[in-house]
Amino acid sequence: MTSPAEPPRKNQGKDLGLTLCPSCQQLMAHKKTHCSRCGSTLAFRDYSSLQKSWALLITAAILLIPANIYPITIFTSQGQTRHDTIFTGITHLIDLDILPIAVILFTASILVPILKIGGLTIYLLAISFRLPISKKSLMVGFHVIEWIGRWSMLDLFVISITAAVVNMGQLLDAKPGPAATAFALVILLTQVAAKVLDTRLLWDRLESKDDTNGNTKSS
Repeated sequence: MTSPAEPPRKNQGKDLGLTLCPSCQQLMAHKKTHCSRCGSTLAFRDYSSLQKSWALLITAAILLIPANIYPITIFTSQGQTRHDTIFTGITHLIDLDILPIAVILFTASILVPILKIGGLTIYLLAISFRLPISKKSLMVGFHVIEWIGRWSMLDLFVISITAAVVNMGQLLDAKPGPAATAFALVILLTQVAAKVLDTRLLWDRLESKDDTNGNTKSS
């Protein structure tokens, strides 16, 4: 005798007719349009957030090119002007034996933006094309991306502090270059791309067999 097939599990809020208020986190029935606690508009799913996140991420990836090609700092000393890109600025610090600052600039200016763009790309591809990546791994990676994003503006803070400290009128002048604007936009757009994405789409678009909890549906 064969055992009857198990009924599908209702393990998501949408299956139970529930949704979460984006403002106060009140659990509400998804048929309601506004939260009874704070009055915020309830959104069962923001399906357009995936397209918004893709658009912001692609724009950030494009802006990463001028951010690394054009000068990010301009130094003028005794009538001579020096234009430094991110890479040449790091190598100049290494030549001056200021290795700790060089490591900080490399991490904040090159490593962190590449990791953020690469991580978000994998995350969005997994949702868009149902890649066989566990939801748990994706969510851990997403939280890491959000955490490292807090340190992404460190390079611009260093540039601002340097310009304020070494600026001595006609003897020595330091100011941000055109790449500073592009770099700031890269950081801003990647942050917004992570914030606008409705992470609930992850649970809807990936199969339960991709979870790492070992629970799979019986056939």
